[in-house]
Amino acid sequence: MNLFNTIVIGLKEIWSHKFRSVLTMLGIILGVASLVGMAAIVKGMENGMKEAMVAMGGVDKVLLRVQPVPAWQDHLADQAPGRTMDDVQALRKSAPLIRLVSPEMGIEDVTVSRAGKSFRPEYCSGVWKEILDMNLHTLAHGRFFNEIDEEEARSVCVIGTGIRDELFGKPEDVGHEIIPIGEEIQINGQPFTIIGMFTKYMSEQDAKEAALKAREGPQKQVGPKRQKGWGRKGGWAFWSKNNTIYIPLYTAWVKFRAVGDLNGVPDPRLTDINLKVASLDQLEPALQQARNVLLVTHHGIEDFTFQTQENQLENINKQIQNARLSGGIIAAISLLVGGIGIMNIMLASINERIRAIGICKAIGATPAAIFIQILVESLVVSLIGALLGVFASYGFVEGLQLVTPSANTPIITPMAMIIGVAFSAAVGVIAGLIPALKAARLDPIQALRYE
Repeated sequence: MNLFNTIVIGLKEIWSHKFRSVLTMLGIILGVASLVGMAAIVKGMENGMKEAMVAMGGVDKVLLRVQPVPAWQDHLADQAPGRTMDDVQALRKSAPLIRLVSPEMGIEDVTVSRAGKSFRPEYCSGVWKEILDMNLHTLAHGRFFNEIDEEEARSVCVIGTGIRDELFGKPEDVGHEIIPIGEEIQINGQPFTIIGMFTKYMSEQDAKEAALKAREGPQKQVGPKRQKGWGRKGGWAFWSKNNTIYIPLYTAWVKFRAVGDLNGVPDPRLTDINLKVASLDQLEPALQQARNVLLVTHHGIEDFTFQTQENQLENINKQIQNARLSGGIIAAISLLVGGIGIMNIMLASINERIRAIGICKAIGATPAAIFIQILVESLVVSLIGALLGVFASYGFVEGLQLVTPSANTPIITPMAMIIGVAFSAAVGVIAGLIPALKAARLDPIQALRYE
C-alpha cells in the first residue's frame, strides 16, 4: 500500500463520519487559532512598543530622573536641589559626550480654552528649541521659538494637531484642514498666540490607512462610523505628541512659576532634563561624565539617576518573551486537549473497524501497513484541523483589530503558522500511536469473529 492510497483511505474515513471528524478537529482548530492569534497579538505589541519608543525620542535619548537620596545621605535630603538650570548649563559646558541637553518646565493642571471650548492637554511645558531634536518633532506650519521669544518671554506657543482638533475643529468635520497660525488661545487664563503647529503623528498602521483613504478619495459613510481600536487612537506616544503645547522656557517661568508657591517662594526647579548622547558606543562613558558634572552642581548629593532607552528596550523584550511564553503554553494545552480528542476518536474508530482490519490482515496486510494506515489517518485529521485553524486565526485576528489600539494591530506571521501546523502534526502522530499499535496487534482470526 503506497502513501497516496493510505491518505485517500484516511480522507474517505473522515468524510464518512463528518460530524465526528469535525468534533475531533475542533480542539486542533482552536489550538492553532489561539497559537497564531496569540503570536499576532504579541507581534503587534512588540511593533507598537518599539514604534512608540522611537516616536518619543529614539534609543540615544537619556532621561534625567529625580530619586530619593541614598541612605547614607539622609541628613542632606532637605538640601537636594533637584533639576535646575545650573545642571543644564554645566552639562552643556562640561560634558562633551552629551550632544544635546533639553530642559523642560512643565505647567501643572493646565486648561486651554478658546471661544467657549476648553481642553486639558497631555503636556504643556516651557522648552528650548532643542526639544525638536530631543522628541523628534516636525513642524508642519509656522515656526518654532527663537532667541527673541525666549529673552522677552513672549506669550507664544506651538501646538499639536490634537489641540487644534479640540479647539478649532477636526478637518474631517469641517471639510478642510484648519491652520490656526496667528490665532489666540488661553492657557490657564493667560492669552497665548499660536505661531506653529506640528505635523499629525500617527503609527505606521494609521499612516497606511490614511494613505489608502487618500487614494480612494472621499466616500459616503453608510450607517454609524466604526471606530477601530479603543482609547487613544494610534497609541499613547502618538496621542501625547499630538496633544502637546510648548511655550518658551522663560515664558513658563515668568507666567506660571515666578509668582511663587503659597508662601510666595518662586520655584526654580525644572520638571525634566533630557539628554542625547553623542554616540551609543560611548553611552556608559557619557553617563559617567554627566554624573560627575551633576555631582558638582548638586554639591555631592546624589538625588538623581539616569533612565536610558536601552533599559526600556530590554524591558520591552522581556515583556514580549513573557507574553510569548504564556501564549505558547496556553496554545500548547489547547493542542494537547485536541490530541487527546483525536486519540479517543481513533480508538473508537478502531473498535468499529475490528472486523474490517481482520479482513485486511487475512488477505495479506502486514501489521506495519495497518499501523501506518491508522497513523496516517490520525495525521490527516490533525493537519486538516491545523489548516482550518490557520484560516480561523485570520477571522480571530480581524475581530481583535476592532478592540485593540491601531498602534498595536495584531500581525500574523508565517513562522507562527508554520509552528502551529508542525506542532499539530506532531500531536496527530503522538495521538495516533496507541490506536495504531492496538490495530496492528489485532489477531486476524479473533478480529474476523468480532461482532
